Amino acid sequence: MSDFEATDLIKHLGRNTVLSEQQASQVVAEVLAYFNEDTESFIRRRHREMQQQGYSNTEIFTAIQGELRSRLFPAASISERQIRRMIYG
Repeated sequence: MSDFEATDLIKHLGRNTVLSEQQASQVVAEVLAYFNEDTESFIRRRHREMQQQGYSNTEIFTAIQGELRSRLFPAASISERQIRRMIYG
């Protein structure tokens, strides 16, 4: 998204929500970062988050496979082995 489009979106959010321009800017930055996250970074982040919540690797790998299918811009189907290799190298 270009700076102009981001600026336009921030102004739009400021006009149509209770967010200040600074808050709208932070929301837009977070959303853009979320959608710009590559598959490997997503897998590593979700693995770390789910480990901290006490899930086993088997549960995590299954959950990540499902989450990848439901992303707005879904990644190619990835096997449990490929997920494991992205996490551990």
